[in-house]
Amino acid sequence: MELVLWHKIALTLGTAIGMEGVAWWAHKYVMHGWGWAWHKDHHEPHDNLFEKNDLYAVVFSILSMTLFLIGTFWVTPLFYVALGILIYGIVYTVFHDGLIHQRYPWKPVPKKGYFKRVVQAHKVHHAMINKDDCVSFGFVFALDPQKLHKKLMAMKAERQPSSPVGEVSAEG
Repeated sequence: MELVLWHKIALTLGTAIGMEGVAWWAHKYVMHGWGWAWHKDHHEPHDNLFEKNDLYAVVFSILSMTLFLIGTFWVTPLFYVALGILIYGIVYTVFHDGLIHQRYPWKPVPKKGYFKRVVQAHKVHHAMINKDDCVSFGFVFALDPQKLHKKLMAMKAERQPSSPVGEVSAEG
């Protein structure tokens, strides 16, 4: 199948943009779900160079490499899907590992605008250590950190018992 240039660009950019939705879903339902064993150490303080959580990058890289291979030899559009996944992976690594978690030698600290918003939203996500009490599962597109904080506080309040300690409820 021969693709024209604008099809290649659209498929690549569409996949790169769409990967934020895939990453959001995977972060919320896999990493904070059945895959928590790999993701847990990412929410805990440590001095290690690598985390079990980095295994997710390996899995997505293998997926992308497989799609590159299939796209190169059999199904051409998959090559551009793989390219979109690769572009998203690079952006994710720069934002998440570099800007937010500062895992690189340079330590940029954004003072305003979009980059500050991304950092703040992710800090709200990491405000809770357990897998169930988190908000903000995106990586590149960040919601308003103040709204996320309010949502987090509302979730926390819902989990608090409504009656004071020592008081017996009508049911008990």
